[in-house]
Amino acid sequence: MLDYKKQEKHLYPTTTQPSIRVIPRMTFLAVDGRGDPNDPDGAYDNAVESLYAVAYTLKMSYKGNYQIPGFEQYVVPPLEGLWWLGESDTTVVKANLRWTSMLRLPDFIRSQDVSWAIETASAKKKQDFSHVRMFEYDEGMVVQALHRGSYDTERDSLIGMEMMAAVNHFRIDHQSNRTHHEIYLTDPRKTAPEKTKVILRLPLTRATGSPL
Repeated sequence: MLDYKKQEKHLYPTTTQPSIRVIPRMTFLAVDGRGDPNDPDGAYDNAVESLYAVAYTLKMSYKGNYQIPGFEQYVVPPLEGLWWLGESDTTVVKANLRWTSMLRLPDFIRSQDVSWAIETASAKKKQDFSHVRMFEYDEGMVVQALHRGSYDTERDSLIGMEMMAAVNHFRIDHQSNRTHHEIYLTDPRKTAPEKTKVILRLPLTRATGSPL
């Protein structure tokens, strides 16, 4: 069974030691939104619910009449998220966070398969999942590390990642198409804060004056 976490271990680190990697282009199911992810009545929980509804419709498609060419049974990869602030935001206020919530898709999934899954899941759940989209992300060079503990203490890990990047003649390069990236290895709804595990990624570019 296809399991990206096991087959591409270099993309899913299990150590808090930062490393520099080139992340290949990947395809995701995605939902865009804004607001505090901890708000029980906010858009984030709805986005995650929508992603999983469509993702599992695709995963289980082989049991029904809809056939995906080249289909291989697979494990749904962990939830991911891109996070950024608006241009006018000068401080991090969770209510103002912009985000794209994502689930990685196997390479054999096509756009027509996603359209079918959105329509099928919407009909089955009697909900509108039309806000789910197929999204290609070409992330490129990053520094990444595993963070253990509360999301509120991520800054400690990020400082170490930034220092490691600088030592290797890189600088953090946030852009509209490359931003703070998180991959959730534990479910925050079911995991105590001190046991949380999340992979952090920051986009890189060569620093000015780099010898390379």
